[in-house]
Amino acid sequence: MPVPVHLAGRTVRLEPLAPHHTEALAVAGAEDRTTYAFTPVPHGVQASHEYIDRALADQAAGRSLPFAVVRATDGRVVGSTRFLELDYWQGPLVWPAVPGVPFGDPATAIPDAAEIGNTWLSPGAQGTGINTEAKLLMLRHAFETWGVRRISLRADARNGRSRAAMERLGFTCEGVRRAHSRGLDGAVRSTAFYSILDEEWPAVRSIIELRLSAGAQRKRRRKTLIPA
Repeated sequence: MPVPVHLAGRTVRLEPLAPHHTEALAVAGAEDRTTYAFTPVPHGVQASHEYIDRALADQAAGRSLPFAVVRATDGRVVGSTRFLELDYWQGPLVWPAVPGVPFGDPATAIPDAAEIGNTWLSPGAQGTGINTEAKLLMLRHAFETWGVRRISLRADARNGRSRAAMERLGFTCEGVRRAHSRGLDGAVRSTAFYSILDEEWPAVRSIIELRLSAGAQRKRRRKTLIPA
């Protein structure tokens, strides 16, 4: 399974999620819970402890690679994200296929496809470019270090904000699976699926980098307009 990694950008660091993030994660999750309509976010220290324990159990089983999202300017934990649905296509062809099981040594296996998900940010970090740069760091690692063939994302079909963000970043909508699962509100939800293929990555990377550059320029202009 992939080994934990640190990924660092201009505005954000992604650190391997660990028990020492518990209290900071609880603070981030408590900032304003009205924005968490579609994503499970731990509430309180005990819930954050359990959230991290479950994430690390999934990591130990080779099912995911979770991160704490850390704002670079002040070192504050502002959320979490992870790679999940890791799939491996190397080795002899076995039928029926066994998804998520690597060929050879699991400790050194690298996935051929993965999903980015379980992403949430505190309200103060939303709309700041942190999520965009975090996606860039993860996508770059997946396509340029692992060499994956596909990265996918999904969202509750009702979550227009997340779906619009994926489409702005260049993800392709593969369709909506109707009545796919139960949502956080207890309703049966449909799920929108998105993906990027390896041959699409250079164009998507350019889109994301341009968005980040434009955002940084807007911030610099605002600073110059503020009187000293």
